[in-house]
Amino acid sequence: MKLVDTITIAELTEMAEKMYGQLVKAVVDTQKNLLVVDGELHSDQEAYLLEKGSDQKNLWGINLYPEKFGKKDFIEFDSMINIRPSQKNMSKSVEDQKIRRQIFEIVEAKVAK
Repeated sequence: MKLVDTITIAELTEMAEKMYGQLVKAVVDTQKNLLVVDGELHSDQEAYLLEKGSDQKNLWGINLYPEKFGKKDFIEFDSMINIRPSQKNMSKSVEDQKIRRQIFEIVEAKVAK
């Protein structure tokens, strides 16, 4: 598991190959602009950020597909930690478009070719 300021596609590709082959699990803190990658489960990354002082309401699980960098489907919004009836997010996706934009912006700022 790694909290990143910046990370390259080559690094993400290496992580994907070691873990799932095509994807890297990640959790984003939309309030603190944090990105944690390379955990086996989104819930592990979520727990790590909670220990660092993040609020659960700001943590969203995503998957990154290094081979799709630069394309819309580079980020997949699919994680059990995203199911939050209290925030009106009833699925594993991220339903709020504002939060999706925040996630895109954070990932775009931290992932480099």
